[in-house]
Amino acid sequence: MADDSPPAMRDKEANGSECKQGQGRQAAAATLPTDSAHRPGGRTSETAPSDPAARWHVAIPRSSPFHRQAFAAIDLGTNNCRLLIARPDGEHFTVIDAFSRVVRLGEGLAQSGRLSQAAMDRALGALHVCADKLRRRNVHLARSVATEACRRADNGELFIARVASETGILLDIISAQEEARLAVMGCHLLLEEGEGPAMIFDIGGGSTELVLVESRHGQVPKIHDWQSVPWGVVSLTESCVAEPEDAVGRALRYDEMRRLVRDSLAPFVERIAGPIERAEGNHPLRLLGTSGTVTTLASLHLELPQYDRRAVDGLIVSAQDMAQLCERLA
Repeated sequence: MADDSPPAMRDKEANGSECKQGQGRQAAAATLPTDSAHRPGGRTSETAPSDPAARWHVAIPRSSPFHRQAFAAIDLGTNNCRLLIARPDGEHFTVIDAFSRVVRLGEGLAQSGRLSQAAMDRALGALHVCADKLRRRNVHLARSVATEACRRADNGELFIARVASETGILLDIISAQEEARLAVMGCHLLLEEGEGPAMIFDIGGGSTELVLVESRHGQVPKIHDWQSVPWGVVSLTESCVAEPEDAVGRALRYDEMRRLVRDSLAPFVERIAGPIERAEGNHPLRLLGTSGTVTTLASLHLELPQYDRRAVDGLIVSAQDMAQLCERLA
C-alpha cells in the first residue's frame, strides 16, 4: 500500500489525517511524457490573483537557504482535498505539515455534468485552509492539481478561476495521462523487490488509473501501458441504483459495479495479457495500490482505530485477505 506522499519523505509533523471514458496507450518510453514543460498535463485559468506572492504554482524568491525552504503539493480530487508540505533534509524531505479533508467535489456530477454549488463551497473551504498553511509555512514552491471531477465538469474551468481569485491557489486540471504518471512517480519505491512486470493502481473518487510497469534497479520503472477509466468511489456509486435495503439487492448492485469496471478495463486487460503471461512463470505480477481507497482498506485490514500513515505505508496484504475484506464490506 502506498500513501500519496513520496516515499522518500519522512514524517515529522503532520496535522492532517493522511500522510473520461477509458483512456490508455502503450508507451515504450521510460515515463509518460508531460503535456507541457511548465504546467504538465494541465489547462490554465485566465483569471489569476494580481499579487505575485499568492501565485503558489511558481517559485517565489526567498532569502532563506535551500534547506530551510518549504515545498508543497495540493491534490484536489473528486472526493478529497489533500495538502503536503515538506522541507529538504539531506537527500530526502521531512514532512512539516499536512492536511486532508473529504469534500466530495464530484457529488452529483454523474447526473448533472456540473459541479454543484455546495460541492464547490466545500472544496473552497478546504482550499482556504491549504492557502493559510502555505503562507504560514513560507512555501517556496507548490504544485497544485485537480483531477477527474474538474476534467469532466462543464463548469470545471470556472471553478478553477474562482479558486484562484479567492485563495490565490492556481490549480492545474491535469490529464488522465499525467495523473497516471504521477502515481508511478509518487510510490514506485514501495514496489516489492523483484523482476518482471508490476501493476500500480490508483482508485480515486472519480476515476481509476492502472499502469503496467517494469522495475529497473535504482531508476523509475519503465511504463509499458496504462489505462484510465471514469469509475471511482463517487462516480461509480452515483452511476448505479440507490443502495437497496435488503442483502440480495445490495449484492446485485455490487455485481453491477463490478461489471461496469470489468467492461471498461477489458481493452487494457487484452493489451497487457501477453507481457504478463510471458513473465508470470518466473516473475509473478506484483501489485501496488496508492491513494485513499486502498489505504482505507489497509487500515480496515489492520483494524486501526484511526488512520496512521506509518502503519499503512508499504504494508503488504495478501490477495486472499483483500478479497475477503472487499466481500465483507460489499
